[in-house]
Amino acid sequence: MIEIKNLQKTFDNKLEILKDINLSIQKGEFICLLGASGCGKSTLLHIISGLLQATSGDIRFNGKSIIKHHPKDRDIALVFQNYALYPHMTVLENIMFPLRVGRHKVSVEKAKQEALQYMEITNIEALANKKPSKLSGGQQQRVAITAALVQKPEVLLLDEPLNNLDSRLRIKIREEIRNWVKNMNITTIFVTHDHDEALSISDKVALMHNGMITQFGRPQDLYCNPNNIFVAKFIGNPSMNLFIMRQQNEMFHNSDFQISLYLLAREKFRIQIYEGDYLVGIRPEYFMLTSKCESLFEAIIISKEFIGRDCVLTFKVDKQITKMIVNIKTELNEGDKISVGIDYHNIYIFTIGGGRVY
Repeated sequence: MIEIKNLQKTFDNKLEILKDINLSIQKGEFICLLGASGCGKSTLLHIISGLLQATSGDIRFNGKSIIKHHPKDRDIALVFQNYALYPHMTVLENIMFPLRVGRHKVSVEKAKQEALQYMEITNIEALANKKPSKLSGGQQQRVAITAALVQKPEVLLLDEPLNNLDSRLRIKIREEIRNWVKNMNITTIFVTHDHDEALSISDKVALMHNGMITQFGRPQDLYCNPNNIFVAKFIGNPSMNLFIMRQQNEMFHNSDFQISLYLLAREKFRIQIYEGDYLVGIRPEYFMLTSKCESLFEAIIISKEFIGRDCVLTFKVDKQITKMIVNIKTELNEGDKISVGIDYHNIYIFTIGGGRVY
């Protein structure tokens, strides 16, 4: 178990990179640190590894503080984006190397035996005698990950390990990584800026923004129950549609449509929403095509985009670009007029400042 308590990191005594980070990670969990560039996720990973020192706070592995431990004494393995392979060594020698140094220091025979065993697991036995320069990007990353796994670490840290790979290969290797570490019951922390990647492979996601964790939980919790407007906008593709609406006389309204507070709330509604301005959020999949008499509003399609098995229609409502997801077989095209309704069970309300109300 990893416990991170009140962790802070400041550079030059003034630039605050991490602010009061608190996390609890169970043995064998696969955690993603998610966020945009510069949010502090790699800094946090490097502090966990020991490559950087925290300004204050504590990190505990299984109840014992490791905040002052040297990296080699932390029982972790770290995989970087740039693979970090020794160019003069073969694949087999690269994977044997961590077993011959540091806290391991096993014999050559033992190192070779274990390296070959893990190369079989990651399906790279055929590359044993090749040098890194002869490998593809995907093969190099598999070698780097195998060299980390062969150490049997308590914790595996991966810092944007798939950034240099094309999208199809990224999907394949990230699925393989999850399967390998789950089968070995290794606690894993995976840094990424890609929300699709984080949601698809993690047990839990820590979404970071400006050096803070804005929400930590299961992928479906961040998607379905965002704490605030930042989480709601960051998670999801296309992102959530947001409308400034005024609540007055139990109705939310803007220039193009209105929503009854009673229809929104139904039997679930238990809080009072005072009169004033709010941000009302509707994800693209919760708009629906309806008949004119049942519609919330009408709009003209600006563009039509195919994304895998779905189709995204873009239109303007309340003077802003809005997106909805429809069946890929739709015959609608640019310039067509549509009648649009909503799923009242899946509407989000935020304060203008971004806090979640409903």
